[in-house]
Amino acid sequence: MQPLAERFRPKRLDDYVGQQHLVGHGAILRRMIESGNISSFILWGPPGVGKTTLAKLIANQLDIPFYTLSAVTSGVKDVREVIEKARQSQFFTKNSAILFIDEIHRFSKSQQDSLLGAVENGTITLIGATTENPSFEVITPLLSRCQVYVLKSLEATDLRLIIERVVNTLKDEYTFHIEEDSELLANSGGDARKLLNILEILINDSEGRNVTINNEIVRTHILQNPMAYDKDGEMHYDIISAYIKSIRGSDAKAATYWLARMIEGGEDPKFIARRLVIAASEDIGLANPNALLMANACFDTVNKVGLPEGRIPLAMATIYLANSKKDNTAYKAIDGMLDVVRKTGNLPVPLHLRNAPTSLMKELNYGAEYKYPHDYPNHWVEQQYLPDELAGK
Repeated sequence: MQPLAERFRPKRLDDYVGQQHLVGHGAILRRMIESGNISSFILWGPPGVGKTTLAKLIANQLDIPFYTLSAVTSGVKDVREVIEKARQSQFFTKNSAILFIDEIHRFSKSQQDSLLGAVENGTITLIGATTENPSFEVITPLLSRCQVYVLKSLEATDLRLIIERVVNTLKDEYTFHIEEDSELLANSGGDARKLLNILEILINDSEGRNVTINNEIVRTHILQNPMAYDKDGEMHYDIISAYIKSIRGSDAKAATYWLARMIEGGEDPKFIARRLVIAASEDIGLANPNALLMANACFDTVNKVGLPEGRIPLAMATIYLANSKKDNTAYKAIDGMLDVVRKTGNLPVPLHLRNAPTSLMKELNYGAEYKYPHDYPNHWVEQQYLPDELAGK
C-alpha cells in the first residue's frame, strides 16, 4: 500500500494546498500555467510544502514531457542524457520538456554548468527545488536565467484541510475521533509530508477501525517514533533556532548539544557553518572580530573535508563563539541606517565629498572643500560626512 504522503499527493492544481501567493487565482504561477508559457524557475522553501508536487502538477496540466533528477544521485552524464531526450521530444510537443531537479543546492558547479546551454536555448525548462537560499548555492549564470519563488510553511488552516481530506477519503476504512489537534499541528511544523507521516503512524497503531487523535496520543507516538516522520532532520527550524540562541546566550554546552542533534539528524554541515558566520557577525561582532575569522575558517574547512571530520571544526567554532563576549552594535547600526535610507530616499552627497574626475566637476566645486584627515594632527579633522538633511541627527 502506498504511503499516505504519496497517496494524497494532489493530481490537480485546484487540489493543491497552500502557497496561494503563487498559485491562487491571479497569482504568478497560475497565470503562467493558464497561459501555457512556462519559464525556468527555482522553488525555495522548507521541506514538505509542495515543491515537487507543484512541478509535477505543472507538467501534468500542460501535458509536457517531465524528467526528474536528484542532485544527490545524479551526475553530469545523467544531466546530458536527459537534455538529449528533451531535445528529441521537441519534435512531438510545442513546449520544452520540464527538467525537475530536487535539492538543486547539492548540485556541484560542473553539474550546474552543464545545464546552462539547454536552459538558455530553451531545450529544457528547468524547475529546481531547494531548502537552501539559492543565492548561496546556485551559480550566478544559472540563477540569472531563473526566477526564484519562495514557498512558505503551511499554516494551521492548510494542515487541517489535509486532515479533513484524509478523514473523508478513508471514512470507509476507519472511523476517526479527533478530540484535539494542537500537538499534531505543532509537530508537523508546517510540513504536509510530516503531517501525513504522523497520521500514518497513528492509523497503523490504531485498534481496529477506530483512530483516536488527541494531544496525549500524538505525544506518545512521537516519543516512540522520533525519526519515523522526519526525513529531513528532526524539527529542523526549531533546532537551528535553539542552536543560535544557545550561542547568543553563551551556553557552550547547550550549543554543542544542538549541534550534535543536527549532525545526527543528517543536516547539511555547510548550512550549520553558514549560521556560524551569521552568528559571529550578528551576535559577537565588534566584541571579538576574531570570531568572524574563526567562523569563516570553519566554513572553509567544512567545505573541504565534509563529514564526519567536519564535526570537529564545527564544534570548535561553536564553543569559541558561545564563549566569546557578545556585541550587536554592527547589526543594530546597519539595520537602523537601512531604515533611515528607506525613509529619506536618495539624499545627495555633499559637494566636498564628491569625486571630481573631470574639469567640469572641478569647476562645479566637486570635492573643493574636502579636508584630507592625514594633513591634520592625529590624522583627524572635524567635517561633515552625512548628507545635509541628516547632519547633526
